[in-house]
Amino acid sequence: MQYEPFVYPDAQLIAGVDEVGRGPLVGAVVTAAVILDPANPIEGLTDSKKLSEKKRLALFDEIKEKALSWSLGRCEPAEIDELNILQATMVAMQRAVAGLSVQPDFVLIDGNRVPQLPMPAQAVVKGDLRVAEISAASILAKVTRDQEMVELDARFPAYGFAQHKGYPTKAHFAALEEFGAIDEHRKSFKPVRERIAQNLK
Repeated sequence: MQYEPFVYPDAQLIAGVDEVGRGPLVGAVVTAAVILDPANPIEGLTDSKKLSEKKRLALFDEIKEKALSWSLGRCEPAEIDELNILQATMVAMQRAVAGLSVQPDFVLIDGNRVPQLPMPAQAVVKGDLRVAEISAASILAKVTRDQEMVELDARFPAYGFAQHKGYPTKAHFAALEEFGAIDEHRKSFKPVRERIAQNLK
């Protein structure tokens, strides 16, 4: 893949940041920050959604092994309900950058918004396709969150979390209708809020 040659004045260490899980009705929003090592390149990086699960898992291990630094950040459902999903995503991104063992000179964020950070940052629309560091971050975040949904599925098999990963699908709506919300559901999201309200009647 040909990555876009962004210009970063004087930046030696560039971190890419991406999030997974803004849309689901359950679980945390998970972010990752990655600083790649130019001396240790990783082949095949792209938007995590365009990769097979097998390829994502292989790259997940390779990124953690080869990156100069990587970190995960998150906001739990209760924080999402308190802050709203946009603000919770910004906080989770701040946590990911703060967790890096090496401080970057410059941060590239997937999307069109930049959280407040102690170093310069730039938003990049479709960054997970255009910037290798963001591609790597998208893979770490997606694999981490998907694994958490598989673990939640083992605890609550009736909801089908391993299949739909918490997103609002027909199967998820049906399970909500039949079994109600669990603690990990985002109570401020409309389908969950409405289901809880029905139970209170």
